[in-house]
Amino acid sequence: MSNNLLDTSTWLPLDGLAPGFDANKATPVQDLAGSKLTVQLDSVPGGSLPGGGGKHDGGSFVFEFGGSTVAWNAAGRSGDDHYEAFAVAEGLYYAQWQSGADPEFSVSLFLDLDFGRALFIGAVLGHAEPGQTAVRHEFLPGVIAGSEATGKPIAETTALLGRRVEWVYSDIHAYEHVYLSPQWYTWQCLAGPERGLADTDTNTTFQIRPGIYVFTWREKVIPCGSVTIADHRDVTAIRSHGYLFGWDEAGTEPVHFTFGAHGRLISMTTHTPGLDPAR
Repeated sequence: MSNNLLDTSTWLPLDGLAPGFDANKATPVQDLAGSKLTVQLDSVPGGSLPGGGGKHDGGSFVFEFGGSTVAWNAAGRSGDDHYEAFAVAEGLYYAQWQSGADPEFSVSLFLDLDFGRALFIGAVLGHAEPGQTAVRHEFLPGVIAGSEATGKPIAETTALLGRRVEWVYSDIHAYEHVYLSPQWYTWQCLAGPERGLADTDTNTTFQIRPGIYVFTWREKVIPCGSVTIADHRDVTAIRSHGYLFGWDEAGTEPVHFTFGAHGRLISMTTHTPGLDPAR
């Protein structure tokens, strides 16, 4: 990488970051194997499905998990694809896969079996145009059919705003996140091949349970996006699971890989009430 950190043309491509970045990934589990789950979507009048899949106003998605593959029908798409699943907390799982039929589409699925709720995130990888990022996310919360949904519905949250969190992905990869507003966060590389790089990118955050959040971002310099879920209930020992999705250096082949990180809260910003970006 050039010593000129402002020269974004020299920034590491996503496939250059991948080797070793997943060192702190949790061991995938097979707890979902043998289950068939239907997710009844919350009604979102006029909402659009990812990838031009039409409109949605409720409806249901179906997922049938085997030991290593999931047969799915969701968001106007279907497939039978390899997946990874991670245990986030008791009864709470995160499953991730890339569509074999359309490698430029990937799925993040969060299943709260104890509370009967789910969040489907479809990601479409395209090529950035002015005012857009290469990755576009669509967020579709719902309830698991046959379960009694309890607790608060899964919804966007501002709970992370003001926090500065240090994330360690491997022995050589470390970053910090500063959660600025409902739309923006800043990242800085503290260790690794991107050390010294920083940027401010768009984000969207959902609360799954109190203290457990799905945090997503979409980068504008490197054509990629990410979906993560993190347990912040102990801010001295935060645990996250997630994936990155974007183009390789040539801009012709999708790159999709999962990772994990250990984090800790290193500071908290408190704004004057009238200036609080969360309000």
